[in-house]
Amino acid sequence: MSDHYYSNEPTAAHDRARFDFDLLGNLLTFTTDSSVFSRHTVDFGSRVLLSVIPEVKVISGPILDVGCGYGPIGLALAKYFPERQVTLTDVNQRALQLAKENAVANRIENVQIKTSDGYAQVQDTYAAILTNPPIRAGKAVVDRILQEAEAHLLPGGQLLAVLQKKQGAPSAKRLLTAAFGNCQVLKRDKGYYILQSFKK
Repeated sequence: MSDHYYSNEPTAAHDRARFDFDLLGNLLTFTTDSSVFSRHTVDFGSRVLLSVIPEVKVISGPILDVGCGYGPIGLALAKYFPERQVTLTDVNQRALQLAKENAVANRIENVQIKTSDGYAQVQDTYAAILTNPPIRAGKAVVDRILQEAEAHLLPGGQLLAVLQKKQGAPSAKRLLTAAFGNCQVLKRDKGYYILQSFKK
């Protein structure tokens, strides 16, 4: 079976790379590798998702990044919110190891990085859950990440998700409206939608 960025144990030959990227006003250094998502640069969807953070009010509490990859979203959030605990989860063991390396390289200590298939290993509740979901893993996986977020949020907590219009953002909005009772498109940029839902 060929490796994907959502594979649990990628076997492709290593091909590590390193680059710097400014996220939320902080210059971060990332090491990436083969079989991880967007290995050459921080993908545009993640950048659009992070761009709304200064505009949104996040209640007190920890933050969760579901499908963290090598860590750009979660580590950027941890650097931006140094007083908060940020948890990063993924199924890809290679990506998780890179996220841990990148946390150390950027001197980010307010993070927990662990394996979880969706929310399977998530016990806590959060002020915010952010996700750039693994579209190529299939609609069922993406829908589960979106639908099940509500159960892992504190009252008043929010889900922020990025999806392309052509990859199902409108149907995801309907799904979230059904799951949460609310969903708005917070931002649109080059076909990417930032969807926001609050737990009542």
